[in-house]
Amino acid sequence: MLLLALPASAAAQAPGSAPSSPSAQPAPAQVPVYGYEVVRTFPHDPSAFTQGLVIRDGVLIESTGRDPSSVRRVRLEDGVVLQKHELDPDYFGEGLTEKDGRVFSLSWINGVGFIWNADDLKPLSRFVYSGEGWGLTHDGTRLILSDGSATLRFLDFDTQAETGRIAVTLNGRPLRKLNELEWIDGEVWANVWQTDYIVRIDPASGQVVGVIDLTGLLPRDQVKDPLDDVLNGIAWDAENRRLFVTGKNWPSLFEIRLTGPR
Repeated sequence: MLLLALPASAAAQAPGSAPSSPSAQPAPAQVPVYGYEVVRTFPHDPSAFTQGLVIRDGVLIESTGRDPSSVRRVRLEDGVVLQKHELDPDYFGEGLTEKDGRVFSLSWINGVGFIWNADDLKPLSRFVYSGEGWGLTHDGTRLILSDGSATLRFLDFDTQAETGRIAVTLNGRPLRKLNELEWIDGEVWANVWQTDYIVRIDPASGQVVGVIDLTGLLPRDQVKDPLDDVLNGIAWDAENRRLFVTGKNWPSLFEIRLTGPR
């Protein structure tokens, strides 16, 4: 599994090779890998190119990319879109998060973000940021943004000015393609684009402290384009301790429970 490949320093010593010197650094501990079990399956719009996903008061708030990109409120039980606001065609919608009745969403390459009313998705204001926008979440005090690299950026809630950055590593190596984000129990959880993995990131160190392997979650015969219809979308219902995941153009949204680690 390429994602979990260890640095050369952590590889097992080959038979017949010279013993390690007493001063050699110990190999890093293997990052735990979690499996999953499906608790319940819900309908999901198969034309929704999912970018960001949260749940608020039992209703999903979702951002989508492609033409037209949108933000939408979705009824969990049957996938019905309750409200939708389409973005101007100049903007490719990306990640999304919500706090205190405000929904923050990103665009991909325009450096423009949007703030919406969480109850009806009426636009409130816009903000700017440097570089690309991929995923977005928050830790209660600051926004956390991914841009497809191995870096997470922190933004001030009120001004959206950048206040810091952290490099994300897996077994000492930079982990790129961080996409949709969710804040769960003091960790940043991130989809790794075009993989079946979600990584759990320590926001203080940037180290990946766990990997969730969701291989096979969507049956293979329901995946129309394996390079496009990929896992993306994490929503955490903190009050009820429920975890939801979906993907781009997936016909289903899944409530899952972690198993393991192995």
